[in-house]
Amino acid sequence: MVRVRVWCHTTVQRLKTRPQFQAVLAGTTLARTAHFALHCCALDVSVAAVHADAPTALFPHPGVWLGAMVPKRWAKRAVTRNAIKRQIYNVSADFEPVLSERAHVVRLRAGFDRAQFVSASSDALKSAVRAELQQLFSRARSPVAP
Repeated sequence: MVRVRVWCHTTVQRLKTRPQFQAVLAGTTLARTAHFALHCCALDVSVAAVHADAPTALFPHPGVWLGAMVPKRWAKRAVTRNAIKRQIYNVSADFEPVLSERAHVVRLRAGFDRAQFVSASSDALKSAVRAELQQLFSRARSPVAP
């Protein structure tokens, strides 16, 4: 039996630098749910808008950019933070065709109840996170003026 590995080539770029995250968080909030917020900004923001030392572009390529912020304040264990980030990137891939060509950040803004989700990375927690993220992205479908 031969296994063929298929790579998913997505057009979503990931945010990596602190100035990128700061620029997006300074932008508008597209949607909110009980635990998440979706922020966005235009791609024409330069580093000079965030830091005055260099006038280079923060987002060198056009397209959809995405970042995930899961603070330790709301998800204490690393396994929980990583599971939530994986869910953010997986759900965003489903909604990538409807997202506008902007930079987006999904931010965890409240913790999930530890009494209800005892395990740090349970299937119940993952499905609750996934359902809320789908709700967040479906609320953000309406176009935003540039």
